[in-house]
Amino acid sequence: MKTKYMNPYLAGVLLGLVLLMAFFFSGRGLGASGAVKSVVVTAVDIVAPEHTANSHFYSKYVGEGKEPMKAWLVFEMMGVLVGGFLSGALSGRLNWKIEHFPGITAKRRLIFAAAGGILFGFGSQLGRGCTSGSALTGMAVLSVAGFISMMAIFGTAFALAYFLRKNWI
Repeated sequence: MKTKYMNPYLAGVLLGLVLLMAFFFSGRGLGASGAVKSVVVTAVDIVAPEHTANSHFYSKYVGEGKEPMKAWLVFEMMGVLVGGFLSGALSGRLNWKIEHFPGITAKRRLIFAAAGGILFGFGSQLGRGCTSGSALTGMAVLSVAGFISMMAIFGTAFALAYFLRKNWI
């Protein structure tokens, strides 16, 4: 038996409390793209350690006394994965399926999801943060860049929704 989704207003308040607790306990806000960067840097260092040592970008994250996989964002993202799994299990939604509109195939849904994820990941690197880091945390500290990021995210989504709507309705 599936349970109802959480009330979005309650979920928003809880997200705000999580952000507040992140500031309280770690002195930093939330973010996800830094964890991905830590995983990529570690993978490149395993495959080509001489490249990471000589690279201006990678050498900032690896070397003596630097352990990118021990960054707090990596542990945050592991908590997100475990929390998502537990939430799905407790609400009866833990199953293997691809949710999509009947008008499109599961393959097309996966292609659009992958393309969106890649574009969003690339954008998070250009914008120096993902929605959590740049927009949510930025807005929480009243950063103008945080508000601009959120407007750009929702504005772009609103502008593109018309052209991509046949994939969802």
